[in-house]
Amino acid sequence: MDKAKTYKISIAGLTRDLPLCKVTDDIYIAAFICFGDAELTEACAREMLKLVSREDYDYILTAEAKGIPIGHEMARQAGMRKHFVARKSVKNYMPDPISVDDESITTKGLQKLYLGSDDAALIKGKRILIVDDVISTGGSLRAMEALVNIAGGTVAGRIAALAEGDASKRDDIKFLERLPLFDADGNPK
Repeated sequence: MDKAKTYKISIAGLTRDLPLCKVTDDIYIAAFICFGDAELTEACAREMLKLVSREDYDYILTAEAKGIPIGHEMARQAGMRKHFVARKSVKNYMPDPISVDDESITTKGLQKLYLGSDDAALIKGKRILIVDDVISTGGSLRAMEALVNIAGGTVAGRIAALAEGDASKRDDIKFLERLPLFDADGNPK
């Protein structure tokens, strides 16, 4: 792709031009970034909450980093006092963290997701709604599910702002809009 191309998307009543970014020589993705876009984050959270019943889950869990704004905003709008973030590295404030492997389309190589034992204790016996900005290959989703299971919780549902590529064909996730993958010329695959 010679010049910068974008993909125009309408989501949660808003329109954004997403830059196309190279993943491999023949796969490009449209970068959906909520960081710094409060209007988009608030709108997506509001619409995502309409897709799930508040009575069906006790807590929200998202993964670092791009899921954080949406997960936080969903928790805030739902009136929740607590939600969880699976971190990509161990932090000093995380007692005895549990971890699982994570493979994501946007991050090269194998990585891990971590959850402190204090958060894991709160998850035990609870119903957890897994939240992400984009679900594509499902690697981060599987990693978050594994953390919930290790902690002794139950996955109550899976929700994302966007389902990318084949993820949009899955019936076990809820999402606001479909997002195609692109070829090197910027054409949807």
